[in-house]
Amino acid sequence: MTAPPNPKITPTPRMRQTAGVVPRPPGVISQLRHGIRTVLRTTRGRRTLARDSLATFGVIGGSLQVYDILTPTASYHPLAMVGLLAAAPVGVGIGRAWPRRVLSRTFDRPDFTVTVKVGDLFDQDTHLVIGFTDTFDTDDSDIRIIHPGSVQGQFQRRHFPDTAELDRALGAALPDTSEAAAGKAKGKTARYPIGTVAAIGGERLHFCLAYARMGDDLLARSTVDDIWTSLSTLWDTVYLRAHREPVSIAVIGSELAKVDTLDRGSLIRLIALSFVARSRRSVVSRELTIVIHPNDAGKVDMLELAAFLATV
Repeated sequence: MTAPPNPKITPTPRMRQTAGVVPRPPGVISQLRHGIRTVLRTTRGRRTLARDSLATFGVIGGSLQVYDILTPTASYHPLAMVGLLAAAPVGVGIGRAWPRRVLSRTFDRPDFTVTVKVGDLFDQDTHLVIGFTDTFDTDDSDIRIIHPGSVQGQFQRRHFPDTAELDRALGAALPDTSEAAAGKAKGKTARYPIGTVAAIGGERLHFCLAYARMGDDLLARSTVDDIWTSLSTLWDTVYLRAHREPVSIAVIGSELAKVDTLDRGSLIRLIALSFVARSRRSVVSRELTIVIHPNDAGKVDMLELAAFLATV
């Protein structure tokens, strides 16, 4: 009798790229294309370019008039004048409108910082938030349960390659109350409320957050309400356990949780707004870093996010 095939799924190169096991910064050409597209194709980019170009043109023009008054015998080279009055303002405008890879705003009364950056979540020297489903499944042998491209998939490969060790840590951190997921086709059959947090680890904590529901069909689904609810309980747990130390989170809900009603920029706003609202009551952490994977950098308008952080 032929033995059944091993259900263990080896991530394909495409999965590895999606997972970002070894994130690579975009090439120069890719960064230039993204920057030009952001400046010219977004309303805020065009507005910033026009405003700062005109302001620079006015400053240069006014300076030349003053110089003419002070040195009436001065003469100018035509090409130098063209470069000064045309190229320089446009260059300054493009520079001011060019999308940044790191945004940050520091609040006072109380004192805390919100940072949005492009990078690898697991490179952050902070406490980390790891998204889970409400069943806290850990079986990475089936792509239907743990996708290798998910943050949880990366987390398990990097920090808990031994699934049994992770299950023990989760079991010790999870509450005793749960309900049965009797109709679930595979995996764990205990279901916890959305927003349940299991804080595991030592000096560097991993806040395992249930923000999506694992269906009986093994599809993870979440909603905007689920994410808001889970973030609210997350900040309460971070407040109790993190000692106000920095914490980092990925853009949860952007891929496998199927929150299709919000794009990545809107999800980042949701995370930041939730954190700021909770921090107005009492400081949760001195700094929250929201990390955008390099593969998704082109899908986020950093100019709009900068404007949002400036007004939140």
